[in-house]
Amino acid sequence: MSSEGRQNRETMLGPYRVLDLTDEKGLICGKTLGDLGADVIKIEPPGGHECRDLGPFYRDLPSGEESLYWFAYNANKRSITLNLESEEGQDLLRRLVARADFVVESFAPGYLEKLGLGYSALSQINPRVILTSITPFGQTGPWRDFKTCDLVSMALSGYMFLTGDPDRPPVRIGFPQAYLHAGMAAAAGTLVAHYHRQLTGEGQQVDVSIQEACAWIPTDSAIYWEMNQVLEERHGGARVRPTTGARMKRIWECQDGYVSFDMYGARLARNFMTPLVSWMAEEGAAPDFLKEIDWNTFDYFAAPPELVEKVAVPVGRFFAERTRKELLWGGVARRCCIYPVATPRDVATSRQLAERGFWADIEHPALGAGVRYPGSCIRASETVSGVFRKAPRVGEHNIEVYGEIGLTRKELLVLRRRGVI
Repeated sequence: MSSEGRQNRETMLGPYRVLDLTDEKGLICGKTLGDLGADVIKIEPPGGHECRDLGPFYRDLPSGEESLYWFAYNANKRSITLNLESEEGQDLLRRLVARADFVVESFAPGYLEKLGLGYSALSQINPRVILTSITPFGQTGPWRDFKTCDLVSMALSGYMFLTGDPDRPPVRIGFPQAYLHAGMAAAAGTLVAHYHRQLTGEGQQVDVSIQEACAWIPTDSAIYWEMNQVLEERHGGARVRPTTGARMKRIWECQDGYVSFDMYGARLARNFMTPLVSWMAEEGAAPDFLKEIDWNTFDYFAAPPELVEKVAVPVGRFFAERTRKELLWGGVARRCCIYPVATPRDVATSRQLAERGFWADIEHPALGAGVRYPGSCIRASETVSGVFRKAPRVGEHNIEVYGEIGLTRKELLVLRRRGVI
């Protein structure tokens, strides 16, 4: 296999190649594998993938080559064009699969099989190949042919049953999240299958359901049921104990926005109420009754609603008189779990992310400028990860990649004229 496209770094997946056939349902899967060093080849239809038309756009000018969405989820990839609907295109994919380690796709169930490119066919070409398939509801079952969107996936996961104010309709997170959860679940499943392959030499198909991946989002609510046999309901920025009606506020207003803080006692007191009350006492903001409570034995779940509300009043006043920055770093100094509700600007200017080297400035010669990319979400002690390559332009690596399987520039030109690449 050619070394072109490999990163000259010691990475976790440096020796491996990924063929990325996904749309927005799985782009982050290939991106994550690329962050770990894999040579990820994004296969696009001739003319470019439709996801290039998703905004926002660099300079706010809609262009398939200036989509910030495309940049974010396709860094660390090379791009080739290929028409899978043509027989010649299908033959080219088979030749690419013979030299690949992973294939990631998000077509409707059965689509690849109709083209003669399902897992059984690909595994005959390359018995070690791992095919990861990301679909709305999985490859089997009564819903396998149903379509989805972010709203549908978030609703059917149970997440929207819990989000929003109780007297209003349910809501979802503003920026679409369902496909990101599915893509990361796909990346994890792909790596588990890779570990199995290292032990046995066998490839396999990884079947990812977007709905099932999203069902893992409200994990604390599942635990809440297992521990208390109580189904949580939608309570806005609070958690309500059904047996007592006590309302534990979780989102608090401060001078310049909001912070997140839970009024936990008992085993969690040392990271929540105990250091907060001590801090309030230092500032002369803790009433006597608050200082007299034994937080090591305080049980929110058994406390009467009147007491919980009484505690919330001075706590809310303390937060309201301070900024998010004051509350964050005051909490850090006292090992107290207070965290700001961050805006996109807050994330971009985060001291924590900057100190960890999360951001990567990558030059885009076609734009005549550099673009700041979010880095890898994974850091390991013995290997490096991160953004090493800008998102590719349409078919930017056709000559490189197809040259590796023996195609000449003249042959590529003919294939292009015929609409194969």
